[in-house]
Amino acid sequence: MAQVQGHYDPQFEELRKLFQKNLDSKADLGASITVNIDGKNVVDIWGGYVDEECTRPWEAETLVAVWSCTKGVASLALLMLIDRGLVDHDAKVAQYWPEFAANGKQDIEIRHLLSHTSGLSAWEEVVTFEDLPDQDAIAAKLAAQAPLWEPGTASGYHAATFGVLIAEVLRRVTGKTMKQFVAEEIAAPLNAYFQIGLSDKDISRASNSIAPKDKPPTQAMPEPGSISFKTLANSVFSPNFVNTETIRKADLSSFNGFGNARAMNRIYSTLALGGGVDGVQLLSQKTIDLIFQEQSDGIDLVMGFPMAFGVGYALGGRGSANFMPGGKVGCWGGWGGSLFIFDIDRKLTFTYAMNQMSHNIMVKGREGEYVKAVYKALGVELE
Repeated sequence: MAQVQGHYDPQFEELRKLFQKNLDSKADLGASITVNIDGKNVVDIWGGYVDEECTRPWEAETLVAVWSCTKGVASLALLMLIDRGLVDHDAKVAQYWPEFAANGKQDIEIRHLLSHTSGLSAWEEVVTFEDLPDQDAIAAKLAAQAPLWEPGTASGYHAATFGVLIAEVLRRVTGKTMKQFVAEEIAAPLNAYFQIGLSDKDISRASNSIAPKDKPPTQAMPEPGSISFKTLANSVFSPNFVNTETIRKADLSSFNGFGNARAMNRIYSTLALGGGVDGVQLLSQKTIDLIFQEQSDGIDLVMGFPMAFGVGYALGGRGSANFMPGGKVGCWGGWGGSLFIFDIDRKLTFTYAMNQMSHNIMVKGREGEYVKAVYKALGVELE
C-alpha cells in the first residue's frame, strides 16, 4: 500500500488524509502536493507509483508532464520582459513581430495574447502533431491568418497556440527560445527543477501521463465550424501525446513542461511573494499588480464556461475558479488535474502534479478537494 511521504505542518492533517485516501483508491496513482506560505513549504508531500503496474514508487524528485500549467511559466517569462521594459503590455504585437500585422491583426496587443483574448485560439490550416515542434512554421501560420473573433472582446482558451504566440514574441525580443529562457532565467536562478521539454538525463526519473479511467462528464460536442471545434479538433490531443519522444523533448510551452509540485511551487511562489524568493527577484510589485488587471470575464468561447482572465493568468474566486478565494488570487490548471494557485493576499502558493489524469478537473476534481482542504485548514470559508 502506497503511503504519503514527505512533511507537512500538523494543521494540514486533513489534506494528508485526503491525499492518502486518493492514493488508496488509485484516484491518484502517483502525485505530489506542495503548499508554501510566506516562503516556507508547510506541505511538501508525495506518494504512489510512477507506473500503472505499481512497481516503481513515486519519489521526491519524480518528474511528470504538467500540461497547461506550463502556460503559467510562459506567462511569467513574458511578464519578466515587461518588467524589464523590453516589452509593453499595451503595445501592438506587430511592434515586436512585424509579420503578425497581416490579415487584420495590426491592433492586437501583447495583453491580448496573455489573456487568451487575441482571437487566435486555433490555426485555420490543419496542424499535425508532427508540425507542432516547428516553432518557425506554426508561428508563421498564426501570423498570416485572421483572428477568429474580434480581439479583446472575449476570451477563447488558446489551448495549443498560447505558448507559440508568447514564445515568438520572447524570441523576437531576446533571441532566446522559451525553453532556453526558462532554463537560464527562471529555473536555474530559483533552483527549481522544471524544464520545458524533458532532457535525456531525466527520462529515468520521469513518469508518463496516464489516460483517464473515470467517466467523462456529459456535455454537448462543439458545433463543427465553431471556435471551440476549430480549437479543440486541430490537433486532437491524446493523453499519450506528451509520452512520445518527439513531443516530450520539444519546446512547446503550451503543455510540455516537466516538473513536480515542489518545482512548480518554487516558480509560482514568486508571484505570491512580491515577485521573488530567497533574494532572487523576477518581477516588481508594479508588474505583479498588472496581472490582476481584468481583461475578460464571461463565457469562454472555447471552453463554454465562465472564466475571468487578468494579464497572464485566470483570476481566482470567479467562474470555474470559484473553488478558491477571490481577491488577488491567480491560477491555472493542466489537462487531467495539475494545478497552481498563487494567493497574494495570504502569501500562499498551492501546486499539485500527478500522473493519473482525470476527466473531472478543477472544482470537480481531486485538485479542487485538495484546495478546499488547504483553505479549510487556514480557516478560510469557501462556497
